[in-house]
Amino acid sequence: MQLVGERGKVSYLKRIEFVTEGSKGTLYITDESHVAKTLQNQGEAVLVYLHAGNTAQDFSQFLFAVEDPEELEPEYIERVYRRLKGLPWYIVDTERCRIRETSPEDVEAFYEIYEEPSITRYMEGLYPEKEEEKQYIKEYIDKIYTFYGYGVWTVVERSTGKVIGRAGFSNREGFEDPELGFIIGVPWQRKGYAMEVCQGILQYGWTALAFEQVQVLVEPENLSSLRLCEKLGFQYGKDVILKEKRYHQLILHR
Repeated sequence: MQLVGERGKVSYLKRIEFVTEGSKGTLYITDESHVAKTLQNQGEAVLVYLHAGNTAQDFSQFLFAVEDPEELEPEYIERVYRRLKGLPWYIVDTERCRIRETSPEDVEAFYEIYEEPSITRYMEGLYPEKEEEKQYIKEYIDKIYTFYGYGVWTVVERSTGKVIGRAGFSNREGFEDPELGFIIGVPWQRKGYAMEVCQGILQYGWTALAFEQVQVLVEPENLSSLRLCEKLGFQYGKDVILKEKRYHQLILHR
C-alpha cells in the first residue's frame, strides 16, 4: 500500500493482518515519521522502514525498524506486534510445557512457588512486595528481553495452563557464556519437568540464538541440580568464588 505523505512525496505504508493466539493482530509498516506517530498515538503497532530517503526524519521513539519490509518472516512480524502490544513471546513448546516470556500477571504464581523454603535455598528470592516484583518484571521486559532477545522465562504446564516454574538464560557479570537457570515448583518436581524444559531451552539456544556453549554455576551441595546438569551433558570446568560462595562452573558445548 502506498499513499501521498507530507510535502506531496510518495510514502510507504503497509498494513499486515494476522492471527495470534486466536486473536486478530495488525502491524503497520511506514517510512514517514508523521504517519508512524499518528498510528502510534492511535494505539497501533508500528514498524519503521528505514532507507536513504528518510535519514533526516526522527524515528527515535520507535522500538523496531527494518531496511527491507518486503522480506519479513511471519514469526518476526508476530513477535514485533506482541512486543509492541505488551504480549509475551512464545519461546518453545515441549511435550508437557510451554516456555514463554514472563508477564507481570505471573507474579502471583511465583509467590506461591517461592513460599516453599527449598526453592530459595540455592537462589535469590522475590521482592518483599508483589508490586515491586511486578515493576521489576516490566523493566526486565524492556531492558533484557527487548535488548538480548532472551532471558529467564516462565514455564507453563500445557494441560492445565498453570505456571509451574521459571527457566532460561542470563548473562552473569564477569562471564562470557550465557548461563542456564531453572526452577520447578515443588508440586511438579520429580516428574521429569526440569529435564524436559532444560532440553527444550538448550535446543532453542543452539538453533534460534546461535549459542556455541552455555554454562551453569551450581553450589556443590546442590546435588539434585548437579545430577540434572550431568544428565544434560554438562562437564566440569572449574570452581569459582562469588560473594564468598563456592560454585562448580559446568560447561556444555553445542
